[in-house]
Amino acid sequence: MISDSLPIRIIQPGRNWAALNLAELWEYRELVYLMVWRELKVRYKQTMLGVAWAIVQPFFTMIVFSVVFGRLAGLPSDGLPYPVFSFAALLPWQLFSLALNESSNSVVTNQRLLTKIYFPRLLLPISAVAVALSDFAISFVFLLGLMAYYGVAPSIAMATIPLWTALAVVSALGIGLWLAALNVRYRDIRYTLPFLTQIWLYATPIAYSSSLIPERWRPIYALNPMVGVVEGFRWALLGSGSLPGTMLMVSTGAVLAILISGLYYFRTTERTFADVV
Repeated sequence: MISDSLPIRIIQPGRNWAALNLAELWEYRELVYLMVWRELKVRYKQTMLGVAWAIVQPFFTMIVFSVVFGRLAGLPSDGLPYPVFSFAALLPWQLFSLALNESSNSVVTNQRLLTKIYFPRLLLPISAVAVALSDFAISFVFLLGLMAYYGVAPSIAMATIPLWTALAVVSALGIGLWLAALNVRYRDIRYTLPFLTQIWLYATPIAYSSSLIPERWRPIYALNPMVGVVEGFRWALLGSGSLPGTMLMVSTGAVLAILISGLYYFRTTERTFADVV
């Protein structure tokens, strides 16, 4: 028989910035692994192409861009074969867009888990972003093969690829934290996100080079965090242009601002997730 005098512990999220408990997140690291593994198995289960889907979408997008923008529009590609030029930008973009989509829906899609047990809610968008890295790794190998086919040798700057990858991941996580929290209360987010992502694609120098942007407008243009990421990837992999210093600093500043504000908003609203979702 259970005694009525047993203590009851009520776990509530903190109400201030100091409540961001990184040690607690580390303690639940195995849960992140299980969430990522579960999502990967569900994604490719009963599919004919399996993990090849990670390459199919950017590959056909590259073909469309090569025909429309490379041949018909004749946009410059910094002296590089246009397929390599565009795919090198589509690689970080695919990482960003997939991570953004998964993290934005992470809280809503795990609502049953959310209302039954306690765990740090930040693990949901973090694990969703980690899933996108698997597709990125597969696409990266394909890009290396594409570069070899066109005779484009990677430069020594390729060693900085982890930095640009981290910047893309942090960008997606920061925005995903905002949208994940908003999506709990306003389900319109899940319907507007594909449309917004499509517009964002053309606002990022993927099909074209940022050299087409007038120099005086480039700092404002770089407020798009993916501008610095994409130009950095091209510079690191293809030696395209020079290191985008000013645009990189502006984009990095935008990423940090979005991440910090996203963490704050997510933490201050997570106490209502279980009631609203």
